[in-house]
Amino acid sequence: MRSSSRLRSLLRQLLHLQESPHRTALAFALGVFFTFSPPYGLHMMMAVFCAWAFRLNFVALLAGLCVNTPWTIVAVLGGTLWLGCLLLGVPFPTSLDWGDTSPSAIFNQVKPYLLPFIVGGTVLSLAAGLLAYPIAYWLITRYRERAGGEVREAPLPPSRGLG
Repeated sequence: MRSSSRLRSLLRQLLHLQESPHRTALAFALGVFFTFSPPYGLHMMMAVFCAWAFRLNFVALLAGLCVNTPWTIVAVLGGTLWLGCLLLGVPFPTSLDWGDTSPSAIFNQVKPYLLPFIVGGTVLSLAAGLLAYPIAYWLITRYRERAGGEVREAPLPPSRGLG
């Protein structure tokens, strides 16, 4: 059970950081956006770059990336392609011909579905990221309030008058 205690410790670190719930929820939502976005294989690099470039919470970004797991990847990929085909009016593929498994033959079979996959993945990642932010924000603020901690908000920028 050591891994479950390590996971709980990591979750406590994530929820009790000295940053605003907004920034933590934003980092989590960005991770969710990346996990559903089309460039599979580059998600971790995108998360590391954003954590470094924007000084975001890497643990929250990583937690967002973990939303898409090996158990859900087939459903996510299928849903991505289905949504893209639906939006672009492309018929959903029924099956692939496995008689020739050379890279060029597979590419020629998959090529008509690249644009639907990219469109479906982009729409799905935007929707998932936009949905993840308010849920994560609510959960983080609620957890911090129940734990007796202070819910720190980022200060608002100074307002500029009209005159």
